[in-house]
Amino acid sequence: MAVDPTARVPRADARRNRDRLLEIGAQVLAEQGAQASLRDVARRAEVGLGTLYRHFPSREALLEALLARRFDRLAQRAEELASAAADPADALVDWLREFRAGAGAYRGLPEALLATLRDPASPLHASCTAMREAGGGLLAAAQRAGRIRADVTGTDVFALANAVSWAADQAPALAERQERLFEVVVDGLRT
Repeated sequence: MAVDPTARVPRADARRNRDRLLEIGAQVLAEQGAQASLRDVARRAEVGLGTLYRHFPSREALLEALLARRFDRLAQRAEELASAAADPADALVDWLREFRAGAGAYRGLPEALLATLRDPASPLHASCTAMREAGGGLLAAAQRAGRIRADVTGTDVFALANAVSWAADQAPALAERQERLFEVVVDGLRT
């Protein structure tokens, strides 16, 4: 990969501001959903609205950056768990728990962003694919070890983990039972 010699390296304060906006943006989105106030993000990050818009010209740009960051972290976490866990089924369940915990944070994603997820040419699609493949690798290892049902696919597992998160979001009375519902799903996956 060739490096563009004319490309500017962001200043240290610009990188700090961007990192801070992502950190605070994740918190605000977890609280308010995908329609979170960008003013709240800027205010809580202690930067001006202009600084936020320089880094993220739209709500969708912020959401895209946050999702890519989350997908990349989950892909990395799958690799860590695969090499560290003695039981591949435990690694899969730990990873699914982390996947589920973040699944509800981006409720109400705009259709434009969902289209980006489906566009094979987009960087967000690539991050999502890498994350799904990493989780699929954990599933395959657990299946090879005979600990997870062989008839379960990666799509099944992602759909079930997302469904538990979605149900708790839709019915607040279920929120306190989310972990219990997750355990029921996991029990159904085991051999």
